[in-house]
Amino acid sequence: MREILDRDQIESKNTRRRNLLPKWVIFFTWLFMAIGLIVPIAIIMGFFGKNFLVSLYGLTSIEPISYMGILILGLFLLKAIVAFGLWTEKKWSINLAIADGILGILICTFTMAVLPFIDDKIGATIVVRLELLILIPYVLCMKKIRTVWYESTLP
Repeated sequence: MREILDRDQIESKNTRRRNLLPKWVIFFTWLFMAIGLIVPIAIIMGFFGKNFLVSLYGLTSIEPISYMGILILGLFLLKAIVAFGLWTEKKWSINLAIADGILGILICTFTMAVLPFIDDKIGATIVVRLELLILIPYVLCMKKIRTVWYESTLP
């Protein structure tokens, strides 16, 4: 079975922290940094009455300035902060990444297993959230590199 990270990459303490991240994590890092730049624009547009769809982890809103819309935009902003921290190799970013991943797993689980039974608009239909296929390996990967990330002598 192929490991998420190369063992030599994890054991080397003189490597850049950024090099500990697998390519698929780097892809999502750039994606969420770009989305993070859009969040303030989305909030401003919402204040001017422009409605558009925002959705993450099964949470959806067509009004960006609503409780659900602000929650979703806040989650995107959190992901952007984590992505920026990982890319700039901040020590705090690895724990925030793990927390963000666990939060995502919890929200996905809630929207899959609980929300369909308490929201009349959805009905009792269970939808499997494909985000879990990324979130679970993401959390495992971040936990695996956490020790080396902290022990690294680089900034």
